[in-house]
Amino acid sequence: MSHPSITDTSGLDLAAIRKQFPILSEKVHDRPLVFLDSAASAQKPDAVINAMVHTMHHQYANIHRGLYWLSERATEAYEAVRDQVAGFLNAPSREEIVFTGNSTEAINLVAYSFGSLLTPGQAVVISEMEHHANLVPWQMLRDRMGIELRIAPITDAGDLDMDAFSQLLSDGKVALVAITHMSNVLGTITPARQIADMAHAAGALVLFDGSQAVVHHRTDVQALGADFYTFTGHKLYGPTGIGVLWARRALLEDMPPFMGGGDMISTVTFEKSTWANVPHKFEAGTPAIVEAIGLGAAIEWVEKFGFDAIAAHEQALTSYALQRLATVPGLNVVGHPKERGGVISFTMADVHPHDIATLLDRNGIAVRAGHHCAEPLMRRLGLTATARASFGIYTVQEEIDALADTLVRIREFFV
Repeated sequence: MSHPSITDTSGLDLAAIRKQFPILSEKVHDRPLVFLDSAASAQKPDAVINAMVHTMHHQYANIHRGLYWLSERATEAYEAVRDQVAGFLNAPSREEIVFTGNSTEAINLVAYSFGSLLTPGQAVVISEMEHHANLVPWQMLRDRMGIELRIAPITDAGDLDMDAFSQLLSDGKVALVAITHMSNVLGTITPARQIADMAHAAGALVLFDGSQAVVHHRTDVQALGADFYTFTGHKLYGPTGIGVLWARRALLEDMPPFMGGGDMISTVTFEKSTWANVPHKFEAGTPAIVEAIGLGAAIEWVEKFGFDAIAAHEQALTSYALQRLATVPGLNVVGHPKERGGVISFTMADVHPHDIATLLDRNGIAVRAGHHCAEPLMRRLGLTATARASFGIYTVQEEIDALADTLVRIREFFV
């Protein structure tokens, strides 16, 4: 595969974008790297790498505590990212942005802290397509607090069954709906505003797991009608170890702390501690300082391209991939949702997904294979595993061609 030098119909200069990702010039097994696993973790542009290195070279210190220049500069840089994230999500207030380690920690925070305010007899609704991160914490809450966990089914096409979802809300016992904004397996983009309106009409709050969604299109928590929203930095071309919980301030004020320790307190005696104001009440201990600054660099980098262009590029790429994969004998794309992001899971007759991924890797092509941290969804689909190709801003049609052509050769090898 030759490296592309094209500007696609979205107006993005893909060749210039790709040059900003050092890893894309690497070879795997003496083949050019074709990275099609961005849904698991996206690659990092120079802007993110350089911002983190600059911080460690020139202004690293612990934050919020030091009365010296380095600490003050690091604190300013860290807190500036909170403003960036608030703008990125169109949050009403910077104090509604809580930094976490990832989406998983953010959802666990809500399950533990908001969940502690629930009572037996109340219910939480999730869907059949949730990642384990938006399933296991609610099971733990159910076992701890005696709440009911209800599962909203999906259609055979991979969309949320809205009629069944409505029925789950009908008795007025649901306190929270926790739903993915975009499935990491099916690529399904859920009708978030409709979900929020239905939940609120039934007296429930709504949490969206935005781990996949924030990468592909503009996210406005106010327009969505969300009460909680989570995402993780490493899928948004930023570093690992940094995630975000956004929640309405009134909710954060009412919720007890998730963890205790330094920086989340106002006063401490041996008899009693009092808590810092939000969001710091939920940010115990030394945070991921360098990683937060890396997240800020990633947001700045992504926003300069515009989400309209990013979405147009990825929609065109996904459509092209579906067309190319349809030409591969024995290949079955899993799910056909009404609205799909840049994620395609598939199986191939007579070839196990793990073998697909291994043989693709021998040709320099990286895809994910397995249950994708969504075992209940796999059971719903009647599968044990799929292979998954997922796209980022740097993905080009030549890479889709390489995937499809190699899959044809793999199929011929097994038949």
